[in-house]
Amino acid sequence: MENHSASAPAGAPELIRGMNLRSATALNMLDMIGVGPFITLPLIISAMGGPQAMLGWILGAVFALCDGLVWAELGASLPGAGGSYRYLSESYNPQKLGRWISFLFIWQLSFSAPLSIASGCIGLAQYASYIWPGLQTPLLAHQIQLGGLQAGIAVNGASFVAAGVCLFAVFLLYRRITFIGRLSQWLWIGVVLTLLWVIAAGVSHFNPHMAFSFPPGAFHFSEGFVTGLGSAMLIATYDYWGYYNVCFLGGEVENPTRNIPRAVMGSIILVALIYITMNISVLGVLPWHELMQTAGSNVHFYVISVFMQRIYGHWAGLAVTVLIMWTAFASVFSLLLGYSRVPYAAAADGNYFKSFAKLHPEHRFPTVSLLALGGVACLFCFLQLAEVIAALVVIRILLQFLVQTIGLLLLRRRRPDLPRPFRMWLYPVPAVLATIGFVYVLIARTHSMREIRYALVLVVVGTGLYLLRARRRREWPFLAASRT
Repeated sequence: MENHSASAPAGAPELIRGMNLRSATALNMLDMIGVGPFITLPLIISAMGGPQAMLGWILGAVFALCDGLVWAELGASLPGAGGSYRYLSESYNPQKLGRWISFLFIWQLSFSAPLSIASGCIGLAQYASYIWPGLQTPLLAHQIQLGGLQAGIAVNGASFVAAGVCLFAVFLLYRRITFIGRLSQWLWIGVVLTLLWVIAAGVSHFNPHMAFSFPPGAFHFSEGFVTGLGSAMLIATYDYWGYYNVCFLGGEVENPTRNIPRAVMGSIILVALIYITMNISVLGVLPWHELMQTAGSNVHFYVISVFMQRIYGHWAGLAVTVLIMWTAFASVFSLLLGYSRVPYAAAADGNYFKSFAKLHPEHRFPTVSLLALGGVACLFCFLQLAEVIAALVVIRILLQFLVQTIGLLLLRRRRPDLPRPFRMWLYPVPAVLATIGFVYVLIARTHSMREIRYALVLVVVGTGLYLLRARRRREWPFLAASRT
């Protein structure tokens, strides 16, 4: 029998399986594409000092495919709501270590999910500044420092636009999943139009000498090359993320054992082809030297608008800006939809604050979880985008992706009887490669310890909260102690 939701109490309302393969793939791709590739190209070029930065995109795609196989196998084997929460719990034993690790995942998600949502909102608002430059006028800039931790607050008109976008997404998601599935397909149409126009414009005006004009020593293996590639891959990792969104919605996907792996792998392959084609085509129109210079200015926030203006004129810059804002909103919509199901799954399982298990009495979606994540994301809209991206990627790698990949290897040994409708190709090679890629992104960067400290603080505080709850409720590790 299929697991329809996250261990909901008998007689309680369950999630509706109303999302087919087309809707699931569209939501994944909406999540993946978003505003990231439209604002990060100058940052990647600047990180490596030339068009050799395309290595970051290519290697990012390879590691996304490897990690996607981890998600595909786990998603098909454990197709309920919650995604990583359920995978980590089962992999590490839900009655013992898995209870702590899955709680820790939900705890970090309470911060990393809003960071991810806020990054899309901030990107949308910054593209809007191409139309209304006054949005970038600073109102407040402040650096908060507490010990080794620091965060930059940047308040301007765009910050309030970003927060408004987040609230609007919450408003649209406050309804039945079948309506949301249809809406996602309409949002996807706008995303496809945007990508096709940008790629067609770049290909039709492509200058290969400009695109592949590498600086001297571009591929010379040195410390600068290693750290530059690490920084470029961190940004590319952020841009590719989202292929797993369907796994968080496992309790609402039709025929999940078949559709989840197809949606995960199909979206990675399609988006990788789109990203690489689009970015190379842009390099064939805008010289990489110019892109590097924009990385330190407001222009990098709307580089594709400048790209289209260069080809067709100001009207095209305005038109593509509107389309990219549509694309960014579609990603925010998809992110908030998927993440809101995860605290619900944990709470329904008795491993998170019970208020998060509340479903809407008529439309049966997690109300408290949706509103809580949306509210925190609104606050994060007032942080600096580069810091949001770096903190998000590092926290998620350390507290989700690495432990999940290792967890799959453990689950294969601990539960050989578990049904596996989809099995990782070339097991365990992709899992090992994904682990190597994630570790490289963590350490092969300048100032790599800054974001790692954030993750360590979350581990310490989250572990303290878990132990307090576990002692009060006589759960692991105190359950075993009380019986001795």
